[in-house]
Parts: sequence; structure tokens; C-alpha cells
Amino acid sequence: MGAPRPGRVLVAEGELTARVAELGRAIARDYARENPVLVGVLQGAVPFVADLMRALPIDLTVDFIRASSYGAGTSSSGTVRLVADLAVDIADRHVLIVDDIVDTGLTLGALKRMLEARRPRSVRTCVLLDKAGRRETDVTIDYLGFTIPNVFVVGYGLDYDGLYRNLPYVAALDAI
Repeated sequence: MGAPRPGRVLVAEGELTARVAELGRAIARDYARENPVLVGVLQGAVPFVADLMRALPIDLTVDFIRASSYGAGTSSSGTVRLVADLAVDIADRHVLIVDDIVDTGLTLGALKRMLEARRPRSVRTCVLLDKAGRRETDVTIDYLGFTIPNVFVVGYGLDYDGLYRNLPYVAALDAI
């Protein structure tokens, strides 16, 4: 028996392109002349960060952080661990965490608290997908792409056990 396959498309490629452009305009307006640090959350946010930074006609710095709360499963373990840290100093900088998806909110909340402890000027969040029905902790999403139902999704950076990150759309994963 093989891996579950992508099923119903929830966010089409064209919708992703249009929404990333809209987010880019809003972020550029809010961070004009601020030179923010975009902190992409590896690995899932890579396509989103790449497209978003190209949509930002402002000076910026990009770095990545890697946290894990899933392992090979399809639901959060509830434990957030830092796997790889930033290379740039964010003290006295405006920071924008760019993540692919928020469901329980545990990972984003933990990352935000950790980065705030480094004394940046501000920390905001930009999230492509919000699975609000799964929230276990309050987190603020300053820039949001799409709200999706409580289903496991793949594509546009999101994976199932390493598969399907390369899909140009976001789809529900068929029965697991």
C-alpha cells in the first residue's frame, strides 16, 4: 500500500499567486523604509517565502529557522523543538515570521516568544494557511493567506512524510 495521494484542491495555483501578491503589497506598505527580517520557517514555508520576497519591493533580509512538532505523523505532537537557528542578529530589527500553516498554534506561538526574547523592535506573523478549527493556543496572525478546513493538506511546500512539497497548489490529502 502506497502513500495517501493528494485529493481535492483547496487553493489553486492562481489563487496562491494572487494572494501572495496582495500580501506583498500590504507588507511593503507596512514596512516601507524598515528593512525587516523575514524569518521563514523551514521546510514548508520555502515556496511561500520565495514568492513573497519577490513580491516585496522593499529592502529586506531573509533568514530561516527550523522547528518541528510533527515528525512523520499527520498531527502535531504538541512539543515544539528548535532544529536550526537564525544566522542573523535580529536585535533592534523588525521581524516577520513567515510560516506555511498554523493549526494548533503551538509552533508559531513558541517561535514568536523565542524571537521576542532576542529584543527585536517588533515581531509580526505572516501565515499562508490557517486551520483555525484546530487552535489550542491563541496566536495573532498579522498577515493571512487563506483559512482552510480541518483537513491534512499538501502542496506548495507542505508535505506528507516528505512527499508533495513540489505541488503548485494546496490539496487535501486523501484518506490516511
